This record gives sequence, structure tokens and C-alpha cells, in this order.
Amino acid sequence: MTTSTAQLDAFDAATAVTLVGDGTYRAELDQSYSILGKPNGGYLLAVAARAATTELVERGTNHPHCLAASASFVRAPKCGPAEVVVAVHRTGTTVSHVHAAIVQDGRVAVDTILSCGRLDAMGEPRYQEPCPVVLADLDHCPRVAPGGPPGQGVTIMDRVELHLDPATTGFSRGEIGTVAEVRGWLRLAEGRAFDPLSLLFVSDALPPATFPIGSSGWVPTIQLSAYVRGVPADGWLVARQRAKLVAGGLVDEVCELWDAAGRPVVQAAQLAMVRFPS
Repeated sequence: MTTSTAQLDAFDAATAVTLVGDGTYRAELDQSYSILGKPNGGYLLAVAARAATTELVERGTNHPHCLAASASFVRAPKCGPAEVVVAVHRTGTTVSHVHAAIVQDGRVAVDTILSCGRLDAMGEPRYQEPCPVVLADLDHCPRVAPGGPPGQGVTIMDRVELHLDPATTGFSRGEIGTVAEVRGWLRLAEGRAFDPLSLLFVSDALPPATFPIGSSGWVPTIQLSAYVRGVPADGWLVARQRAKLVAGGLVDEVCELWDAAGRPVVQAAQLAMVRFPS
């Protein structure tokens, strides 16, 4: 099975892949999922996962969902044509382990290891930690402005609706705080329902947690890992991104997303470079 872009919504079309050879897929990295012209890391993770799960389905393995993914960003890819080269390491009853590399100009740009299986949308958890995040009402959380023209802005903000809690947005008013955290309400543009693949994208859709403590806009990801823990209930996600340590020009951030029922659906962690005005 190869993803067709006919009659697909924006996210499915942007992550579509076409089989062109043994384990090799063609993709078109979409400018509307970019930051200053470079494809967003969570979006790239979703493209890799699309190719990996498509390859599994092609082989007759009933593992259509990416459960865990870890990506190293070797170099920043460009928007435009790319290949995703997939190798299935092992398939089991519950989990398949897959390697997928996004390649441009004959060089690996993003190197990923993925664990794929099938999420049970109807399953009830034996245990779950209560959502600890308390947000201001949606009406009191301003939406992050759309991102502007492709190649010149944060165009992923056209692909999501993100309403940040004003308690964490002092940076937008020129204030510098002491807590490296942003949080708010999140959904896909035009109210499109989340699925496991789009959760990978939004695991990297929040502003850097270092903005409230005064960092610049340059926070490129080195490594990103995400766990997809469930199929979300309909409605807005509660989103929180926090920095644990900022030192030596690096920051490690943790992003957590809960669905409208209070169930954790994504946990992601990344290591990124960071700068502060001198």
C-alpha cells in the first residue's frame, strides 16, 4: 500500500509516501510544516513513521502505529523531494523494530529507530498518573499567531491551533522569567481529529521552553524521542513543555500531552542547541 495524496487532508498529504523501490519511499517535505524554511522535527518524525508503518503493512504485518520513535538530526533537510529508506530489523507478535533514514542528495539527514505495533483505542488503563497541568480557560489563552509565508516564518503554526496560558508567555511581552516552561491548549488546524501519527508531529510543535527565560529563536534539535501512548479522545489536548537543564549551549526539554479525558497520549524528550542574547 502506498499513500495517495488524492482527497487527503493537509497532514496526510504532507506525510504521504510513495514506494519507489525495495524499502525505499519518495516523500515531499512540505514547506507548510517548517520553521524558517527548515522542516519541523516532529513532522520529520511523522514522515519517517509513515514510511515505516507503510512498509510493515506492505509486508503483511499488522502493526500500523508507531509506538516509539527516536531520531537523530544529522543535518537539516530542505523542503522538497526526499527519500525514506526503510529496513525492518525484526517483527514480533506485538512489536516490530524498524530503521528509517530520510535521505537528500545521497546523504542521511534524519536517522530514526521506530517501534511499531497497534494501539487499542478502546483499552482502559490499569493505572495512569492524573494530569497535573492546570490551564487558564481556553477563552483566556490567546492563540499563537499564524506563522507567515513558507520559508520566512514558523509555518507549523498554520497547521496547529495553539493557545498558550498567559502565565507562561511573558516572553511575548518582553519579560524574562525564571521558569523554563510553556503550556496551553493544542489541536490540529481546522479541528482535524488526532491519530497516532499526527501525535508525533505535535510532540514538537510547542515553542521552546527556554523562551520564557530569554533564549533566542534559534533552538535546533539534535535528538528527539517520542512515545505514543494512546489514541486521543476527541477534543483539545493539554500540552506542557519544560526544560530540565540549560547548560553548555544545550537544553533538554520534555513535552507531555494529555487528551480531553485526562489520559497521557504523548511523552517526548529532546536535546537541542540554545543561544541567549549576549
